[in-house]
Amino acid sequence: MLVTYVVLVGLTALERLAELVVSARNARWSFARGGVESGRGHFPAMVALHTGLLVACVVEVVAAQRPFLPWLGWPMLVLVLASQALRWWCVGTLGPRWNTRVIVVPGLPLVATGPYRWLRHPNYVAVVVEGVALPLVHTGWVTALVFTVLNAVLLARFRIPAEERALRSATGGASRGARAPGGAG
Repeated sequence: MLVTYVVLVGLTALERLAELVVSARNARWSFARGGVESGRGHFPAMVALHTGLLVACVVEVVAAQRPFLPWLGWPMLVLVLASQALRWWCVGTLGPRWNTRVIVVPGLPLVATGPYRWLRHPNYVAVVVEGVALPLVHTGWVTALVFTVLNAVLLARFRIPAEERALRSATGGASRGARAPGGAG
């Protein structure tokens, strides 16, 4: 089961690379339309944390010889897949406005369709669920705990406030209750 888990983490890393390709394309689209980037200071920490999650998943499982427990692993795998589906639903809903960075194009209408009808920041729900579930597929509870705490601090103290400020600025304060014209949230 260990090899299968390493493959899962590797596939997740490939998915992250695909996100970066989409994000770069969308950033060009946004900047060509007058997009403004906010919150650049926290972005390197986010990249490091998300890269660290993938590395730590494998390191903990190998170094601590974590077992695969079917009663935990299979439900966590379902949550990993569900988080990926939610993430790509967000990407599809925001289209060229979606980005891993906080880039907002002033004047675009707010998005209130797809998962944004029900959740303010559905992409971050996907990140939180995946951050818990991916390590727990193979009982990497230390990684799940550490990532969850660090991610909560990063999201609550830096990322979401930066996004909210950017949205208020771009929409003249009309960002409550609907999703932004840009950003990953």
